[in-house]
Amino acid sequence: MLGLPKATKDDLIVHSAKPFNAEPALARLRSDFVTAIADCYVRSHGDLPRIDPGTHRLRVTGHVSRQLELSLADLQGRFATRSVMAVMQCAGNRRADLQQVEPTLGDPWAPGAIANLMWTGASLAEVLRAAGADHDPLLHVAFEAADIAENEGGENARYGVSIPMPKALSDDVLVAWAMNGEPLTVEHGAPLRIVVPGYAGVRSAKWVREIRVQCQPSDAFQQQKDYLLFPPDIRKDTQDSCRGTTIYEMPLNAAICEPGDGATLPSGQRALVRGYAIATDRAVVRVDVSGNGGRAWRQAAIEQHGNQRWSWTFWHALLDLPEGQHELVVRAWDAAGQTQPADAADIWNFKGYLCASWHRIRVEVQ
Repeated sequence: MLGLPKATKDDLIVHSAKPFNAEPALARLRSDFVTAIADCYVRSHGDLPRIDPGTHRLRVTGHVSRQLELSLADLQGRFATRSVMAVMQCAGNRRADLQQVEPTLGDPWAPGAIANLMWTGASLAEVLRAAGADHDPLLHVAFEAADIAENEGGENARYGVSIPMPKALSDDVLVAWAMNGEPLTVEHGAPLRIVVPGYAGVRSAKWVREIRVQCQPSDAFQQQKDYLLFPPDIRKDTQDSCRGTTIYEMPLNAAICEPGDGATLPSGQRALVRGYAIATDRAVVRVDVSGNGGRAWRQAAIEQHGNQRWSWTFWHALLDLPEGQHELVVRAWDAAGQTQPADAADIWNFKGYLCASWHRIRVEVQ
């Protein structure tokens, strides 16, 4: 078990060293529509396993007519290579905003626990078909990883999650071996990981070693006890997994990347505000930006980067800000006419998941 190269640690904002969790500065994140690997956040649940790609084997078991044991070469040779551009986003992205309301569990992620990358691998649906998997929509596809997760309460165990069979049969769900045309790096799941577009990053298991078709969701800690959305009256000492909702899809969201929170802007010129928005499987159709805390809004310009179903949306706006203190706010709208809740207090939960309220920062013009 080894850590990340020092250069990678130096280039990211580190929230915890063990397990290693870090995100990029927001200006860097916003610099390219396709996120550079060096600017991709890292979410770990334990030590990073170093796996020999030449000897690693992926097993496909469970409700299948024939079990498979596949090497990286088998996957690359037996199945069509597929590339999908998709956002990877931690369920705890923007947790820091919820922590301003009341403390939560987990690392204080800013809006940087998200990245948009080109993933390459084999379609999970094709791998399941090769194994003769039962396609019953009530089944689940579980992923077991090679890492040992440091779970709450000392329940350290192998990382595991699952997704419903209908999602697993989507052609865009991958058994991936590359990101942005390069082999996966250790911190991002080398040699093989799952990529589940539109779902929280927890479902995209890294260092995957077994795919199992089964009648029920994974019994692993991450599935049963960890990545659950609880109502606001639940606390750590009163949590009951029966009252939690399993986190799969990610909500409509938007964030300001530039200027940074607390920035000082020059007077006498319009302020350029830039950021991202994401709506999972729907299009972002409008982004509004306010320079006075949400009392008045200006429609931002949505930047065109092609019709990428699982990507984020980049936007920018120019604001006339007089001298003094200002609260900048952003909200997005999707193709169904839905928008974000205004106040983080309305969506607070003790685990700090799925913060999708208006994103607010403060700047001073002088």
